[in-house]
Amino acid sequence: MSNIRGIIGGVAFTLFLAAFSVIITNLMPWHIIGAGVLSLLLGMLLSPITQRYKFLQSGFGFTSKKILRLAIILMGISLSFTQVLEVGKFSLIVMVFTLITAYGGGYLFGKLLKMDWKLSGLISTGTGICGGSAIAAVAPVINAKDSDIAYAISATFIFDILMVVLFPLMGVYFNMTDLGFGLWTGTAVNDTSSVVAAGYAFSNAAGNFAVIVKLTRTLAIVPVVLAFSFINERLNSKDKKINEASLSKKTKVNIQKIFPWFILMFLGLVAVKSTGLIPDPLSSSVSDISRFLMVMSLGAIGLRTDFSKLKKSGFAPLLHGFIISTLVVVVSFLVQTLLGQI
Repeated sequence: MSNIRGIIGGVAFTLFLAAFSVIITNLMPWHIIGAGVLSLLLGMLLSPITQRYKFLQSGFGFTSKKILRLAIILMGISLSFTQVLEVGKFSLIVMVFTLITAYGGGYLFGKLLKMDWKLSGLISTGTGICGGSAIAAVAPVINAKDSDIAYAISATFIFDILMVVLFPLMGVYFNMTDLGFGLWTGTAVNDTSSVVAAGYAFSNAAGNFAVIVKLTRTLAIVPVVLAFSFINERLNSKDKKINEASLSKKTKVNIQKIFPWFILMFLGLVAVKSTGLIPDPLSSSVSDISRFLMVMSLGAIGLRTDFSKLKKSGFAPLLHGFIISTLVVVVSFLVQTLLGQI
């Protein structure tokens, strides 16, 4: 009971912040900013004030970790394995190239800019998969700092705002088909709300296709989370003080320790959704709850952000995010051109 009392204040605060963010987002024209990103930014603005109230901090921590994982699990109700087949082989080919670009380019430019690998990896994840949701999913398994999460989401968000405006204009300029534009938007724009805004700004058909591609792209969260879990454990193992004899042996990774078990529950819901047994109204309601919990979690991350640490990251993460996002946009366009889908 004492544990519940200790977190209720902070959880309630993030709930009200999330509700406010959703209302403001719905009032904005074209929903140019997602509720999750707005909640994060508002949380960051309020952080210097809320940090004075220690009784709120436990609730913020609970929301940014436990409720975040619950949101990711429930996200599975909005996806089905059949969506991979619906989008067709061309979109899957494009996604392979954009993911290679995001992580390959992210690694190289992260090294050049002398960035911490966790921050670089989070930005690449947000760019390659689905913005804030993917960043939030990977962060727990690599023990990322709240400041890194906030910076990574901010870096991808700024680019997304530009793409909402520029993508429809470029689509018209290149005389793209609805299918081609939807595929381009779904594979190259990061946040789901930005994909929706850009896609439907071009046409309803393009918007529908962009959303399907985006949801399928979200499935990449699973292998990416597993990969980052493995990498983080290997690096942690190497950092430990070990004797000469053990150095000559191959480092063993404890799979039970690093495996993000909540991803299994996520996959379980995807599998159940794929059976068609879940009625659409129920699926839609659970999906709405998932999105709201994600907004709460991102708000909590913002509220836990330490600006003194954020400033130390400097300009490099923003430059990194801009370069990787631009590369993904260009690669997606070029691959579709080669495949004749433009």
